[in-house]
Amino acid sequence: MQYSPAGGPVSPAADRRLLVSYDNYTAAQRAVDTLSDAGFPVENTAIVGSDLRLEETVTGRLTNGKAALSGLITGAVFGLIVGLFLGLFTSATTSFFGLVLWSILWGAIAGAAFGFTSHAFTGGTRDFSSRSSIVAGRYDVLVASPMLDQAQALLQGGVQPADTVVVQRPPSAGPVTTAPAAAGDTAPQATGYPLTEDRAEARAGEARAEEARAEEARADEVRAEEARDDDRAGLSRGRRP
Repeated sequence: MQYSPAGGPVSPAADRRLLVSYDNYTAAQRAVDTLSDAGFPVENTAIVGSDLRLEETVTGRLTNGKAALSGLITGAVFGLIVGLFLGLFTSATTSFFGLVLWSILWGAIAGAAFGFTSHAFTGGTRDFSSRSSIVAGRYDVLVASPMLDQAQALLQGGVQPADTVVVQRPPSAGPVTTAPAAAGDTAPQATGYPLTEDRAEARAGEARAEEARAEEARADEVRAEEARDDDRAGLSRGRRP
């Protein structure tokens, strides 16, 4: 049993194989949904993101006024929660609503003041608001090794989740690292998996090519033997008186 840095136990890594890869998470999720709808035990699958990067989307310019307004809204919501909690300990309805309103008012004032001063102290070094997220450049759908053929058949038989496949399933075991695309080539790679007939044709082509190379080697040997015979015959004629 292994242990994580946080001290918790970690189960041994399962023997998984690469089923298909996509350039967005939605397509990978739909692929797993397709397997689930077909009755495949999806607890034997995993979605692994690679080439992680941080994306920060700028939502607009941030000024002292906008910072104060944002703090006012946040403080008002916090004051509402505190007022409702404290109002549970009051018996009169008037006192309850009065306590809630005062909590909202003071929460809004405190939030606006905090938002204004916080942005003012930055000295203009960050005058914009943004949203940050971590995304992956490739999402690999992995399946337990004994169930790879079953998952492949189910995924081929159903509707393809998207046409954004960035790498094909390699013929060798385990995930592989794909070669980088050539400069200027932004088109996605072909989708799908090699069928059984395609693999048989590929093997037959390799066998034919091997036979052709063997025939060529034998022909070279015959030509070399004929050349040696000619050389020996020439030497014999030169020795005669």
